[in-house]
Amino acid sequence: MHFIIILRILGILLMLFSLTLAPPIAISFLYNDGTSTGFIIAFLITFFCGLTFWIPSRKNRADLRTRDCFLIVTLFWTVLGSFGSIPFLATESLQMSFTDAVFESVSGLTTTGATVLSGLDQLPKTILYYRQQLQWLGGMGIIAIAVAILPMLGIGGMQLYKAESPGPVKDNKLLPRVTETAKALLFLYVSLTVLCALAYYFAGMDAFDAIGHSYATIAIGGFSTHDASIAYFQNPTIEIIATFFMVIAGINFALHFLAIRSRSLKSYWPDTELRFYLMMLLTISVITVIFLTLSGTYEFDTALVKGVFGVVSISTTTGFTSADFSTWPTFLPFLLFYMAIIGACAGSTGGGMKVIRIVLIIKQGFRELKRLIHPNAVIPIKLGHTKVPDRVIESVWGFFSVYVMAYMIMLLALLATGLDITTAFTAVGASINNLGPGLGEVSQTYGSMPTSSKWILCLGMLLGRLEVFTLLVLLTPHFWRD
Repeated sequence: MHFIIILRILGILLMLFSLTLAPPIAISFLYNDGTSTGFIIAFLITFFCGLTFWIPSRKNRADLRTRDCFLIVTLFWTVLGSFGSIPFLATESLQMSFTDAVFESVSGLTTTGATVLSGLDQLPKTILYYRQQLQWLGGMGIIAIAVAILPMLGIGGMQLYKAESPGPVKDNKLLPRVTETAKALLFLYVSLTVLCALAYYFAGMDAFDAIGHSYATIAIGGFSTHDASIAYFQNPTIEIIATFFMVIAGINFALHFLAIRSRSLKSYWPDTELRFYLMMLLTISVITVIFLTLSGTYEFDTALVKGVFGVVSISTTTGFTSADFSTWPTFLPFLLFYMAIIGACAGSTGGGMKVIRIVLIIKQGFRELKRLIHPNAVIPIKLGHTKVPDRVIESVWGFFSVYVMAYMIMLLALLATGLDITTAFTAVGASINNLGPGLGEVSQTYGSMPTSSKWILCLGMLLGRLEVFTLLVLLTPHFWRD
């Protein structure tokens, strides 16, 4: 294990993160809301801690090994969540505890969108902007973005890029070099954010809200600058725009890039995962709109807008609300919550188990049924015309089993803190799937939860963001052996 190299990279990444505090500092001076001191303190602490890590190790050079990368990714998200909490702690008007500050920071960076804050409409503009920016930075993954910079500092980035996205994802190496890949994806990410912000602005949001909500929409985060979330605007056009961009952000960014480079939409439809994703959203939307209409909850036109918005928001793990879906009739709240467990596509900014894994699990299930009838048959699993290796199928089932075990253990831990079963079950799901809103006591805010519960959910958010294995592999004895 190259600990000195790990320390060097961590120092560089912390210094880079400190620079992202410049926009909030500028906004604090623009609105004169009394938060500038807290953000300046946070900048100085973060930058000089990073500098302290970097200086002793700045001359060391070595190739990264796989184990180094897993430790770097996990350490960085853990450390970043702590340093990201400093502005919340340093803002006296918030009066947040250390636990609440870390919870809010980790929730933002993991694009979960669970919040302990209430009264957002009365909070300083700088704090509101900072929360949205945390989600935007976490959307593509700090590590995935940083690989465009690390090679210029003499640090190879491909290993970090793989460590950030473990599992059966399709080939995202769009260009020959990982640096060029990261730059291409970052350019696409920024472009979508700008387009989304402009669409919100022309639909009726002011510039501040348009920028903030575009950050959360493209990052599939769900934080809002208002307690009522998207419902604050009472504007169906804004809901339609949000729905469109949430669907786009939930698609594998590699497909977006290939479509732009080829200047054709033909690269989308052959993708099995995308077809399943869109069909899933369409089917659940139809069911939801029908039940909302027949139950008398809304008139058909309102049910169409709010139903489709709710399905897309929860299924992609964004977590925006234009209506309180937890009060919808019959089985709809739990149906939408189960959709969040499936989540968005691999290679997107969404959370959940990822659609591609669900597709492979279904295909494997049908293969086993066929094998019962034809025990000696050789039945390959294919995505399109490509055969999926059995090793990938094994990794999917391994992920699923570990995911279920982690879910069950955290559920029992939350129940031990005194929460009811509905609140505990959905709070764990909302954290490990990076969704945000749950049911029961956590349908609006997590502020009233016990301190121990919040730390458990912070772990769940990190597990979800790092797709379980990246974090849990550090707990195995083999990881630390030479």
